[in-house]
Amino acid sequence: MDILPAPTTATSATTTSTTDSAVLTSDFDVFLQMLTAQVEHQDPLEPIDNSEYAAQLAQFSMVEQQVTTNDLIQQMLSALGANDMVSAANWIGKEALVEGPALFDGSPVTIAPNPPITADEVTLIVTNAQGTEVQRQTMPLGAEPFTWDGLAVDGSLLEFGEYSFEIESKSNGEVLIVDPALVYTRVTEARVESGETLLVLDSGYLIAATNVLGLREPV
Repeated sequence: MDILPAPTTATSATTTSTTDSAVLTSDFDVFLQMLTAQVEHQDPLEPIDNSEYAAQLAQFSMVEQQVTTNDLIQQMLSALGANDMVSAANWIGKEALVEGPALFDGSPVTIAPNPPITADEVTLIVTNAQGTEVQRQTMPLGAEPFTWDGLAVDGSLLEFGEYSFEIESKSNGEVLIVDPALVYTRVTEARVESGETLLVLDSGYLIAATNVLGLREPV
């Protein structure tokens, strides 16, 4: 799963609105300069026709209105993003269920497995931040939360740091699937970037709020 997903529709809309507004504002300024120059340099003996002048003023008004409308759209999108952030701010301090690495600081890490029902053997594969496999541990069958205590085979604690988890499911000795594990990790910050609500996890990773699959109070 990508930690930073592609921008949502709201993000795209914000970008488009910003671009269009800049273009319209530029056109608006050019149009105003041309109209002013036209009035200043018109032939007094052959002034601009009233109907033509009225049409130009109408066009001027339409461009001005479009710029104002685009500014209002930007403000609305920003307000929506701010509301999302207010909601996400309530998640700070809670544990979010996500697909990604977790920070091990000596406290157990809770993993939410979901092996195929046909599996008769499930193994947790643990890798460190460098991508080196450091442990394989047999897990119970089923979808009950599993607690990884970070203990090595000799009973000592593994080094503190970032770890990633995969679940290998087998049936009759054959590997059925190897999936990234879902883990509970603490939310430390909420922010809005380009109209999208993002969460900072205690592992340091940034993830879209829409990719959170569950939420719970710390245990």
